[in-house]
Amino acid sequence: MTLRARLTAAFLAVVLGPVLLGAVFVGIAVAAVSDQRATERLDAGTQNVHAALALTCQRLRLAAETTALVAAGGDQPDAAQRAVLRGLARAVEVTGADGIVLTTAGTLPPKPWADCAAPAPTAHAAIVAAVDVLDPSSRRIGRAYAVEPVDATLLSWLAESSGVRVDSLASGQPESEEGARIAAAANGLTAGETGTTSGGRLVRRLTPESGQPLTLALSVPKPDTEGLYAVLVAVVACAGVVAISVAWWLARSTTHPLTELALAVERVADGDLSARVPVRSQDEVGRLGQTFNRMTREMQGYVQALTASRDQLRGQLGVLGDTLAGTHDLDRILQVILQTATAATGAQSGVVLMVDPASGELRGQVAEGLAGFDVAELRLQLGDGLLGGVAASGEPRRGRVDRDGPSLATGEPRCITYVAVPIAAPGVGPTTGLEPQSDLPPAARGVLALYDRHGFDEFDDADLITLRTFAGQAAVAVDNVRVHEEAQRLSLTDPLTGLSNYRYLRESLRREVERASRFGRSLAALALDLDRFKEVNDTYGHAAGDAVLAEFARRLRAEIREVDFAFRQGGEEFVVLLPETDATGAAVLAERLGAAVRRSPVLVISSTPGQPPRRIPVTVSIGIAVYPIHGATGAAVLEAADDALYAAKAGGRDTYKIAPDATVRTTDAPAKTAEASATTTDGPVKAADAPVKTADGPVKAADAPVKASAEVTPGAPKAAQPPRQSRGG
Repeated sequence: MTLRARLTAAFLAVVLGPVLLGAVFVGIAVAAVSDQRATERLDAGTQNVHAALALTCQRLRLAAETTALVAAGGDQPDAAQRAVLRGLARAVEVTGADGIVLTTAGTLPPKPWADCAAPAPTAHAAIVAAVDVLDPSSRRIGRAYAVEPVDATLLSWLAESSGVRVDSLASGQPESEEGARIAAAANGLTAGETGTTSGGRLVRRLTPESGQPLTLALSVPKPDTEGLYAVLVAVVACAGVVAISVAWWLARSTTHPLTELALAVERVADGDLSARVPVRSQDEVGRLGQTFNRMTREMQGYVQALTASRDQLRGQLGVLGDTLAGTHDLDRILQVILQTATAATGAQSGVVLMVDPASGELRGQVAEGLAGFDVAELRLQLGDGLLGGVAASGEPRRGRVDRDGPSLATGEPRCITYVAVPIAAPGVGPTTGLEPQSDLPPAARGVLALYDRHGFDEFDDADLITLRTFAGQAAVAVDNVRVHEEAQRLSLTDPLTGLSNYRYLRESLRREVERASRFGRSLAALALDLDRFKEVNDTYGHAAGDAVLAEFARRLRAEIREVDFAFRQGGEEFVVLLPETDATGAAVLAERLGAAVRRSPVLVISSTPGQPPRRIPVTVSIGIAVYPIHGATGAAVLEAADDALYAAKAGGRDTYKIAPDATVRTTDAPAKTAEASATTTDGPVKAADAPVKTADGPVKAADAPVKASAEVTPGAPKAAQPPRQSRGG
């Protein structure tokens, strides 16, 4: 079969098939709907007839009860006449106890009558409601009947009430030919059954039952659908003629150009963008060929340009990743990562989250293109939403939220399409000491996510590969930053106690002295030394000594303020700097520190299996000096505090001493002046003698018992002192 024949046959099948099926469906549906509506009318009519007859019976019973009530007083004619005049019944009859008629009103139809209270299947000319007439002693003295003839008036009222034709099946000839057909059809039906007359009407037979004492036939006209079928046939015939003509014309005029165009489209779909079609006319098909040729030429140029740009961009990403790997500014690294990633993939926005090593949760670092979004407030638990899921699984994801999921967590940026990759550095193991304490894979560092490409396209596999490669390079850079920060922290921190080391002490002392000098404030320095620490090492071992030092550092941190600085100077010697604090405030802290250390021995777990933990009692001696009272430089103040510490050691240990007021020291030389400007005595410092104020407020002397340093006789040289690091006795 030729292409023209196939096109014609296909067109006819596509066009005429639905038309024929639609015509058949419409015909069947119209017939079914018509029958259903007629049946529904009969159902509604049946219910309405039942309701109307029940209402009639209630009205007749009311008339009978009213007549019986009045007739009980002896006025039977008046009672019957009132019921008829009020329209409660068409006729009323009152009989005595012996059944003899006492009075009537209205025109009584011939008997038998159908009793509303006791329906019977026989034919009746009227319906009646009967009530006994009782005397005051409730003795039956007669009976009252309210009668409604079954005539054309009643049937017309029932028809108007129900919306269907109502015929009585009582004995006698029907008044019309239609009535005869209805009666003939109804007589062959059972109660509630539906049939059809020879004239095309639907008929239903009703038999007497409770509340409905008559035998009736209900009917409605059956819808005429023959005219509709004729119209459908004509429409189908016309559609067939038009379809055949159009199919022949389309096959003749478009087959050959469309065949060429289809072949060219197949070549383009296979990746051959050099495909072209010949243009033989200037009609729509010719313009389609011209447009196709122009489209393929432009597409070929776009693909070549995009390919070159993508290759160039990937090369730049590699160079950028190597450059970022040597950068130590983490915020700048992440910002460059995000900006370059959005430019590389054409994303409208993006966000970078990093894992907090302390809490193990994802925290927002930088965002791009998210107007009104505060990235600093973004917090996600691992596994929550899109970003938490990528971080928890370590697997990249891309797709659409409405199609691929997952549901976005509260606070997560809203988007339609997304691509998210974990920032992970392969080969980083737990030996670095930088791993986050979380359920994340060992090398996970964060998540890089991009949202909604320009042009409403989804992110493809090439975007995912590019982003994964770049995220790996970025993770190396982030890891380098963290290693650099950790190395810098370790260079200023004592690894055993976690306190700042001597190097940071010198820097902090210089800074705080400069600040105190600029603002005219005081700076207190405390030199601390654990008493008899060498005996702890000799008796319990160096491991126990390390445990004692760590516990002492913990108690020290617990007692000082947030603005204070604690340092391990070396060995068992420590230094505390108290900004904006005088001697009295420093003495209060020294007293509190001594009490905190001596209050409870240090519990040391034995390294020998089965041995109980040891409790090692520890005390501390403290020397106090204040800038600028005891020295004009930081080194001089620290030297004065060290001298006071030696005095505390010489005074029996487990105490503190304040350096005596002396000629201000201006050099760091070990020689000290022998002249003391003042000498304190042991005992509490009175408020009148030391009106001081700390950064936390005034301190009363009663709250700060300050023991004096060793007395210094003016003009006498100081006793020889052992060198530092050897005063731990």
